[in-house]
Amino acid sequence: MARSYGFLSTHPPTRCGLATFNSALAAHLTGGGPHGGIVRVTTDGDDESPVPGVVHTWPARGIAGWRAAASALDRFDVAVVQHEYGIYPGPDGQDVLPLLQRLTVPSIVVLHTVLARPSARQRTLLGQIVDAAGAVVTMTETARVRLLADYGADAGKVTVIPHGSADHSGALLPRRQRPHLLTWGLIGPGKGIEWALQALSLLQDLDPPPTYTVAGKTHPKVLEHCGEAYRNRLYRLGSRLGISAAVHYDSVYRDAPALSRLIRSADVVMLPYDSPDQVTSGVLIEAVAAGVPVVATSFPHAVELLTGGPGLLVPHRDAAALAAAVRRILTEPDLVAGFASRTRALAPALLWPAVAERYDALAQRLLAARLPATVAARS
Repeated sequence: MARSYGFLSTHPPTRCGLATFNSALAAHLTGGGPHGGIVRVTTDGDDESPVPGVVHTWPARGIAGWRAAASALDRFDVAVVQHEYGIYPGPDGQDVLPLLQRLTVPSIVVLHTVLARPSARQRTLLGQIVDAAGAVVTMTETARVRLLADYGADAGKVTVIPHGSADHSGALLPRRQRPHLLTWGLIGPGKGIEWALQALSLLQDLDPPPTYTVAGKTHPKVLEHCGEAYRNRLYRLGSRLGISAAVHYDSVYRDAPALSRLIRSADVVMLPYDSPDQVTSGVLIEAVAAGVPVVATSFPHAVELLTGGPGLLVPHRDAAALAAAVRRILTEPDLVAGFASRTRALAPALLWPAVAERYDALAQRLLAARLPATVAARS
C-alpha cells in the first residue's frame, strides 16, 4: 500500500527555493497522485488563490496557525517539513516547533540551512526542532557534521540526501557564436555577481570573448527593503568596466523546460557567492546534473561536490582567480572532458527520482520503527 505524505513548506505560486524544492519533491514522492497534500505557508503579498494539491494554507501572520496546520498534516502517514528560519511565524520561525511537537504522525524535517554562527536563540531552536523530528535530512555531509558537532544532534536521526535536480539531458541546445557564462537564481547582495563582472572584463581578450547571463529576479526580501539598489550597482559596474554589451540581465521566471534550455546553453556556470558558510545550493546541483562545468567560490557545498569533480573552486572575492578558472574551462578541452566523465558518475544519484526514493525509504523506516510501539500500545 502506498504511503501518503503531507508536505509543509512555501509552495508555488510562491517563487523561492524552498517552494520549488517542495513542489518537485512532492511530485516525485506521490507521483502526482492522491497520496499527498501540501500545507502551504504564505506571507504578505503571496497569491492565496486555490492551488491544486494544497489542502491547507498557513498564513505566516496567523496567530497559533500551527494548530490547524498540524491537524492537516496528521491526515497523512508521514509529514515532510521544509525548514528555513525565515518562513514560519514567530522569532526565527519558532512556531514550527509546537507544530512538530503536536504531530501524531512521523515527521521528516529537511534542513535547508545549518548556520555556522547562529544566534543563541537560533541554536536552541534548531536543537529543539531536531529533538521533535522523527528524522532529519541534511543535503550535504558538511551540514550533517555541523549539526552533530555544533548543535548536539543525535547522529541516528540525521540522514544525508542530496538536493534533487531535474533531468536536463533532453533540452535542445541553442547555437551560440560566443562562449556563454551563466549565473541564475534570486538576485541580491551576497551572490557575488560583481566579482563575476570583473572576471568577465578580464576575459575580453579571448577570441571570441564570452557573454554572461544573469538570470533571476531580485530576491523579494531584498526588493522589499532595498529595492533594486544591488542590481543598479551591477549595471553601473558593468558600464564602468566596458562590458555592458556582453552582459544580459534576464528576470523572466522560467518553467522547467525553459530553465533546462537556459542551463544547457551555458559553457560555464559561475557561482561567485560571497558566503563561506553555504551548505546547500540547488543551483549547484542543477548545474552538475546538467553536465555544465562549474566555477564556484569555496563555500561548503561546492567544496564537497566539486573537489575532484565536475568544476573548479576559487577563493572568495577574487575576480582574477575566477577569470583564470573560467579561462581554463574555455581553452582546455581535456579538462572539460574529464569533468564530463565525472558528471556521468555523479548525475544519476542527483536526479529527483533517485532522491525521492531515498526519502521514501527513510519514511518506510520511520513507519516500521513506530509499528512495534503501536502494537504494544494496543495490546
